[in-house]
Amino acid sequence: MKHDIVTVERFYTSHSGTLELKLIAGAGGLKRVIHEPTINRPGLVLTGFTRYFANKRVQVIGNAEAFYLKSLTERKRLQRYREFFHHRMPAVVFSRNLRADEAFLRLAEEHDVPTFQCPLITMKFINRATLALEAMFAPHGTEMGSMVDILGVGVLIRGDSGIGKSESVLALIERGYSLVSDDVTKVTLLDGRDVMGTSSTVTRGHMEVRGIGIIDVAAMFGIRSFRLDKRLDLVVTLKQWEHVPDVDRVGMEQETVKILGVDIPNVTIPVRPGRDLARLIEVAAFHTKLMASGRNPAKEMNDRLIAQMAGAPKL
Repeated sequence: MKHDIVTVERFYTSHSGTLELKLIAGAGGLKRVIHEPTINRPGLVLTGFTRYFANKRVQVIGNAEAFYLKSLTERKRLQRYREFFHHRMPAVVFSRNLRADEAFLRLAEEHDVPTFQCPLITMKFINRATLALEAMFAPHGTEMGSMVDILGVGVLIRGDSGIGKSESVLALIERGYSLVSDDVTKVTLLDGRDVMGTSSTVTRGHMEVRGIGIIDVAAMFGIRSFRLDKRLDLVVTLKQWEHVPDVDRVGMEQETVKILGVDIPNVTIPVRPGRDLARLIEVAAFHTKLMASGRNPAKEMNDRLIAQMAGAPKL
């Protein structure tokens, strides 16, 4: 599990398009680290109350802050600016295309505080920027395996090299399901509970098939044959038949694997010639969907057997 350092520069380059950010001062501070994945409005700080200043967050100045500052005398306003920049903060954003005055920009340059201008209304910027930062701060990692969306169930298919993962994925795509990633899946933990899978931007929509090479999935099977990301709901582990001494024939106990600290249901499928792996993976996904709805066929059958053995009437 990894937690990357989020700098102002990385935030700016990654989201300047969606947030419509324009750098207007303080370029020397772009390497500053953003320590918290949220946005702060420094209204109280600009009035002089700095005791609980959340200075580890990106600061946004909207209409309320701007009009308050304009109501101050030039001397008082400069004093508040100096108090504001006395605290080390990652960056400042002026929303609604509000213009920072010369004194503010001069102090931003002196203190190397990146200052941006943004046309979005303040709350829209805060909402978008918070979502962007939460994604950047989210724990992430890499899982070896291909991922497919089977009727809304995100399935990660793992196994040794050459065991048949690519052939299984191709067969599932031919049946109308969607490829998420091939061979290597990037995973991210959202909200501390949902593991999201995606592929590298370089390999997105492509697969490597032994004997054929790289294929363009979307070009061959249509735009519906791949998707950008999907929540991970099931892990299918393919193993050679002789390496699975105890094959689960009933399914009473749910096996799980930990990915980014979250328990994900896992199904181990023994592989040997003649088995239709794609069909078995498809059924495993359907079974997972059924279990999520509250049904447990193995338990239901076990309850029937116990009731029958106890002499109770059949259910």
